[in-house]
Amino acid sequence: MFRPLCAENPLRAARRVYEYLQSLSGKCLTGQMESQWCRSTEHEISYLTDVTGRQPAIRGLDFMDNDYLGVTQRAKDWWARGGIPTICWHTGAYFFSGYPECRESELDWASAFVDGTEANRRLLDGLDHAVPYLKRLQSDGVPILWRPFHEMDGGWFWWGRGGAANFVRLWRLMYDRYTHVHGLRNLIWVLGFSDATEDLRPWYPGDDVVDILGGDSYKVGAQGDLYRRCAALAPAGMPIVFHECGQIPTRAEMDATNAPWAYFMVWHTSWLTDSSKGNTPESLRAIYRDSSFVTLHQLPDFIESDE
Repeated sequence: MFRPLCAENPLRAARRVYEYLQSLSGKCLTGQMESQWCRSTEHEISYLTDVTGRQPAIRGLDFMDNDYLGVTQRAKDWWARGGIPTICWHTGAYFFSGYPECRESELDWASAFVDGTEANRRLLDGLDHAVPYLKRLQSDGVPILWRPFHEMDGGWFWWGRGGAANFVRLWRLMYDRYTHVHGLRNLIWVLGFSDATEDLRPWYPGDDVVDILGGDSYKVGAQGDLYRRCAALAPAGMPIVFHECGQIPTRAEMDATNAPWAYFMVWHTSWLTDSSKGNTPESLRAIYRDSSFVTLHQLPDFIESDE
């Protein structure tokens, strides 16, 4: 028996992806974050293709800088090629602009959750900015590994600076609004911690609103301790993923530290292409040609007629 998705009446395609992630045994999906500003949005994918002859199973995208149309199209294209898209959202406290704003802006936590206040209206309006594009993907039958508000426990983004209790309210508000108000059924909800906090439990919104747990670390190695901190929160069947990383851990490192991540996602630009940060052409070829790491062409066919 597979653990069900949190979404109500989820798309069959989303369910197939989620069940596949739960079924992995001794396998880890490859993933790569794109950059939107570096020569072209294909910079990282092209680099991997040139170096390894293969492409990642998962492509990371970002609604940052209000790139809704571009991200939506690239997510649709990646799905059509047989891959799995994941989307994050670096944005300001009222969901405009991008990376500087997500670090520098502040939400009025005292009134943001109080019905009828200006802060509440702005928050709800902001949350809704992504909805038309996620709905467009839903209409096209595209499931999304949806990873909003990542690294909340680190304190460097506005969505974590209100503390754990406010973060949980924010996450649950987005889930409720997207699911019950807007009827989104194509989202697989991915919660991504940083490696900055030992006690993750106060930041966990609940089994009913999380499908996948992940950890982010840019340290060398498989980060077995981070894996175990995430796994300690997870109910049976919930996949645990290396949500963001720098240097890719080898299968030997994952086995030695008992960290069977379901997928990894390397961060963009120099984290992939600068050998001094650990991902050399030789190590990338070794990972992408290791039978225990799943690349794009090795994924099953998730696309069937849906509801």
